[in-house]
Amino acid sequence: MPGNVLIVDDIATNRIVLKVKLATSYYQVAQSASGMEALEFARKSHPDVILCSDRLPDMDALEFTRTLRSDPLCSTIPVLVITASRSCQLRLKILESGANDILTKPLDEPLMLARLRSLLRSGETADEIRLRDGASKALGLAEPMQDFSRPGLVALVAPTRTEAIKWKTVLGPKFAHRLLPLALKDTMRQAFDDCLPDAYAIATGSTPKDHSLALRLLSDLRAHSETRDCGLLAVVSNPNGQILAEALDRGADDVMSSGCEPGELALRLNTQVQKRQRAERLRESMRDGLRAAVTDPLTGLHNRRYAMHQLARISEHASNSGQQYAVMVMDLDHFKLVNDRYGHSAGDAVLVRVAKLLSENLAPEDLVARIGGEEFLIVMPVADHRKVEFAARRLCRIIREAPIHIPGNAAPIHITVSIGVALGGTTQDSDTRRLTPPDVLENADAALYGSKSQGRNQVTFSNRTAA
Repeated sequence: MPGNVLIVDDIATNRIVLKVKLATSYYQVAQSASGMEALEFARKSHPDVILCSDRLPDMDALEFTRTLRSDPLCSTIPVLVITASRSCQLRLKILESGANDILTKPLDEPLMLARLRSLLRSGETADEIRLRDGASKALGLAEPMQDFSRPGLVALVAPTRTEAIKWKTVLGPKFAHRLLPLALKDTMRQAFDDCLPDAYAIATGSTPKDHSLALRLLSDLRAHSETRDCGLLAVVSNPNGQILAEALDRGADDVMSSGCEPGELALRLNTQVQKRQRAERLRESMRDGLRAAVTDPLTGLHNRRYAMHQLARISEHASNSGQQYAVMVMDLDHFKLVNDRYGHSAGDAVLVRVAKLLSENLAPEDLVARIGGEEFLIVMPVADHRKVEFAARRLCRIIREAPIHIPGNAAPIHITVSIGVALGGTTQDSDTRRLTPPDVLENADAALYGSKSQGRNQVTFSNRTAA
């Protein structure tokens, strides 16, 4: 976990002392004596975390952080500002400038190290999401991400719900997001309801029992798949460095003492909500890209890329389980005449209608894909000759009888299909055991050609796999 840390302080003694503390925890440490020097280093070397004094010879921490955040090359680098001041107004200004947190002198070493560990963990997660998103974009698989924020939901968790409601009353006027007051003991149960918070603010209470329950809740929320990506802010009743450090190591994204201004709490929570929503938008963008990569955009069915991969998996499973599977290759008869007579929009309408009929009349476990212009693939993972013959003939009949409405034509048209069928997996024919998925697909293609040559609108089995 130890990473690269940049120390920014114009006093050499401060830099040396801090470097020694970090070196004992195996951090790689670089030093800068001014803000401009540190900004230049950050652009070139991109450290994992920056520890910055609140006062530098050429700028203060506010200007340094704003400048860093405005530079695309280093805008995401976490910044911890070190100050001797305990002014709540200064703390708020520092956070508003874009700093991740404030460390107060004299430095609490365990708390500082816990804060570094927390920032490195969250940085690794964010880098992974950005890397996957970048790969998706490079491959042309990701849609542009919509840059908008929605009102979030924040759970205010206290030892009792009454305390949580009081907390809501204080915070409400300063906060744009919805607030949900909860008691510690009810929080995990609520986490599995439909309305999942974007972030949790968890008050650790004033008793050892409350501390223990709050810390365990942090661990539980971070461990469960439903809540592990939510923002977690621990609010400690007094400046207890030990509890703050343990809260960070238990999974809190941020910590603060309860004696601070409500404005600081609102700002920290808003940061957690925005971070959660940005990550969700990135993930959704990647999911959309992956769906697009395996989906035919016209019909919504799977495409050839996905179908070939799944066919290989189905074949492997059949081989391991000693079962047969069936492959149908289906082609629309005289489809070119539809395009020539009615136009390509009519041809698209026919393809969409046929895809819908296939999806509605096959089992959920069956694979349906469009693998060519007017060619479809159907794979039944478990099927014998009798079962697949019944299914194929039924599809032929359903499509033949279905009226298809096309643009610009009052009366519906009808279309027929030809189907070629091949069996794969284990049969009484020992030679069939050695058929690969491409072999089975080739057999089904050959059978489709037989259906076409014998007059269309029919089902033909491959001789090699016919029972």
